[in-house]
Amino acid sequence: MTKTTKIALAVTGALLAGTAAAAPKGEVLVLLSSENVLPLKDGKHYATGYYLNEFGVPADQLIKAGYKLVLVTPKGNAPSVDKLSVDPQYFAGDAAEMQRIEKVVQGLPDINDTLSIKEVLAGDLDRYAGLFIPGGHAPLIDLANNPEVGALLRHFHQAGKPTAAICHGPIALLSAQADPAGYQAALARGEKPAAKDWIYQGYRMTIFADPEEQVFESSLDGERILFYPAKAMAGAGGNMSYATAWSPNVVVDRELITGQNPFSDHEVAKALVNKLNEAGKQ
Repeated sequence: MTKTTKIALAVTGALLAGTAAAAPKGEVLVLLSSENVLPLKDGKHYATGYYLNEFGVPADQLIKAGYKLVLVTPKGNAPSVDKLSVDPQYFAGDAAEMQRIEKVVQGLPDINDTLSIKEVLAGDLDRYAGLFIPGGHAPLIDLANNPEVGALLRHFHQAGKPTAAICHGPIALLSAQADPAGYQAALARGEKPAAKDWIYQGYRMTIFADPEEQVFESSLDGERILFYPAKAMAGAGGNMSYATAWSPNVVVDRELITGQNPFSDHEVAKALVNKLNEAGKQ
């Protein structure tokens, strides 16, 4: 073997090793709302979207852990950030970290042109290792009442694959029942409906707590949201658990990971990465 041949083989081997190292451990589906205007009582509206840290911090940790993110919205459009969430208070007061996470989100390949849920459902759902649902108030608009969201959730539930949601993100879980639109409409009318065939009945979970929602409502100049998420989840049959308002809180039950509020972002990310890594070893 000539010296030239040895060098060529060494270079080829290095390239192959680099390609293998760069291969993702798996794909994680990230479900975001298509909407950015939250209806309030008395016909008023509130501009909303995803919370930057609730999306960006777990996204950053998933990427660092070797996972590829695939973004999906109901309509297949670009999701909107809640402008109030672009605030250093959600990053331990660190403006530089906030800006770094902004760049992580802005650099995601499909951030301006996501897949639609219909497209994802028509594809191979088995390819995805897990599902992540960020918060912000936007999921209250089109993820809690959506049969297509319910179909996604049933797949991950039946496969026992990790499903994680943070803050208002867990409200999407209500779509995995027989009539999610009817359930949400009844909540908006002030009724106490019963969920039928909800796949998460009896699961331990958390969501943005009533005291936290009351603080949010106090910023609406007397307006109110259509229903409180915590009451909606408890009424459907969720076994709810809360920490002191604005304290990090993550609840894990079987394949489901839920975080209570924006300050649960790092712990939700850690729990999701751990579950994904554990599943990958099986």
